[in-house]
Amino acid sequence: MSEPGVERGPAARRELVRRRVLDAGFARVDDLVREFDVSLMTMHRDLDALEAEGWISKIRGGATANPSALVDAGVRERATSMGAEKAAMCDVAAQLLSHGQTIFLDDSTTVLGLVPHVLADSPMTVATNFLPALRAFGDTTSVDLHLLGGTYHSRQESCQGLQTVDAIDAMHADLFFMSTTAVMDGRCLHRSEATVMTRRAFMRNAARSVLLVDHAKFGRPAPHMLCDVGEFDTVITDDGIDDSDLEMLRSRCDDVQVAQVLRAS
Repeated sequence: MSEPGVERGPAARRELVRRRVLDAGFARVDDLVREFDVSLMTMHRDLDALEAEGWISKIRGGATANPSALVDAGVRERATSMGAEKAAMCDVAAQLLSHGQTIFLDDSTTVLGLVPHVLADSPMTVATNFLPALRAFGDTTSVDLHLLGGTYHSRQESCQGLQTVDAIDAMHADLFFMSTTAVMDGRCLHRSEATVMTRRAFMRNAARSVLLVDHAKFGRPAPHMLCDVGEFDTVITDDGIDDSDLEMLRSRCDDVQVAQVLRAS
């Protein structure tokens, strides 16, 4: 709820709503109404204004941050978004791990949550273009780590480009774990063309590709198409997903798993 006794004008409130949606990645309209102690109509007007400015997209029952608004977000900012959903999806994805595998990890903060599970199932070989993933493994000797080099992007803390693709093409993995910026009309989308190129290389060099995508990613816009969700062997989402989005996934992919999220009461 809003702070008692504090009066906010529409502009100040909308700025707080904007920060709330961008920080979380997704927010339900009903939750925003309660948090800011306004009417449903007022909150819809606020969200309409923020959507017109390009910050968010209104979707069924809520609002999601536009990838264009988050394109400059660093790893720390991205890691705080949808934390419970990411942890739940990684718990499900960990069931695919076993000793001796070679796995690819993309540069998403969603997949970063798999690191403790990989350590628990080691020995294992891991190849990634994501520096935070390598740092998360620490000084372990039970995981054979490969950094896939290329052009380094400091804000995203990852390597991209032709050299990265060449490094991926020189390897083969049992599993590739990745996330995506957006899912629309059954297709995975990204803001970055370089990211699309890198993840396509991961997919073609892995025996099995696994997509981890939280419910807030559905209906988001992004300019570059990676692939149809049906190209993944397994899709893992969370229990906040809309029924129609879940039906779409199941119509395209034979193995769709829904993670149950532990949410604070």
